[in-house]
Amino acid sequence: MAEVKISAQPRTEFGKGAARRTRVAGRVPGVIYGHGTEPVHVTLPGHDLLMALKTPNVLIRLDIEGGKSELVIPKAVQRHPIKIGILEHIDLLLVKKGEKVTVEVPILTEGELAPGGNLLEHVLNALPVETEATHIPEGVTISIEGLDAGATIHAKDITLPAGTTLAVEEDAPVLHVVTAQAEAPAEEAEEAEGEEA
Repeated sequence: MAEVKISAQPRTEFGKGAARRTRVAGRVPGVIYGHGTEPVHVTLPGHDLLMALKTPNVLIRLDIEGGKSELVIPKAVQRHPIKIGILEHIDLLLVKKGEKVTVEVPILTEGELAPGGNLLEHVLNALPVETEATHIPEGVTISIEGLDAGATIHAKDITLPAGTTLAVEEDAPVLHVVTAQAEAPAEEAEEAEGEEA
């Protein structure tokens, strides 16, 4: 995965008022932690950060003003509850090349279910894995071609990239095919309502 470079500035003001001023200025307050070091408080450019976060588990090279360059991954992102595209705060985890991290990668599907109108249920929307911080897969792809009602794909059934291992029980269900619920004809539904009355 390619690194995304973002410039960061040290943050010296704290509290709700300071955070509000930071966001009004188009920046996002954040904290960098990990490797047993003291947390470092920073602000990041909102637009650049939003673009970077479009890639799951993006690897960010932070150039901290007046400090050193750090390699981080997003650990927790707080988004505005109503306004789309507004970030409130971000926690960033320090990583080193070759270091293993536990992350959740998106689950993608390919193919078509067997005919019959069955539905695909995502038991997990993302797969927890342990992998190298600088080689985090962008996602895992699962073939659902020809699967029929009752079929379940477990974590152990998923082919993972080299150097990546499961961080969840092997027997954990990931996808499940369920029978589509047939709707009762309108006349029968009305009759049933009449009987209840």
